[in-house]
Amino acid sequence: MVVRNKITIKEFQKMKDEGEKITMISAYTFPIARILDEVGIDSILVGDSLGMTVLGYENTLEVTVEDIIRHSQAVSRGSKRSLIIGDMPFLSFGVSIKETTINAGRLVKEGRCEAVKLEGGRERIEDVKAIKAIGIPVLGHIGLTPTYINMFGGFKVQGKEEAAAKRLIEDAKMLEEAGIFGVVLESIPWKLAKEISENLSIPTIGIGAGEFCDGQVLVVDDLIGLTPILKPKFVKKYSNVQEVIRKSVQEYNKEVKEGVFPSEDQRYD
Repeated sequence: MVVRNKITIKEFQKMKDEGEKITMISAYTFPIARILDEVGIDSILVGDSLGMTVLGYENTLEVTVEDIIRHSQAVSRGSKRSLIIGDMPFLSFGVSIKETTINAGRLVKEGRCEAVKLEGGRERIEDVKAIKAIGIPVLGHIGLTPTYINMFGGFKVQGKEEAAAKRLIEDAKMLEEAGIFGVVLESIPWKLAKEISENLSIPTIGIGAGEFCDGQVLVVDDLIGLTPILKPKFVKKYSNVQEVIRKSVQEYNKEVKEGVFPSEDQRYD
């Protein structure tokens, strides 16, 4: 594996060209960002998934630009190497081109993001061009796009039918031509993700899209076992932090009740 310094969109493209897999994790806090940076994760996505993992919402639709800005500020303080990408939440785009570019600019100027992620296919072409025109790199996102959850009727695999698959292939190509530097493929059949990855010159980042994408992204809370709800098939839980926290707090609670904590070791003379 090549040891890379600060990751930029140019490094993303180089990794694609050289066949090196790209690692991305959705995260939202300073301490987690520090760990990800130290480990060598290539990119941190400050995703609108924070609405569900951090704020306890049922979906991502209530997340605001201010939410993303606050958390991306925290992430940027903890990360010096990873490429920081800010998610554009529901209603921060699609209202007008002017509003879209202003919101993208806020994520960079106030949130200290280095790129933004924008959900949608051909309907987002003009948005991509406008954001890129003011100097902000754009990561695309097609397949299961959470801001469209009410159109999809829930969190469902996309592109299973021939017509839907064809449309996603076309969308990916149109977004590439509009100037995105990469595209997230979420919850689509692996054969479709493989075809899209092979037919784009830019990197694809999979989440529930199989192993043939150029990189992968997972939400850190899912990865470490902190999310209490049932996880989709594509999530692999690498640890059970929820249980570690539970046991630690149970022990603290017991020791305080029994007068064991604090002891002489935790007091000042």
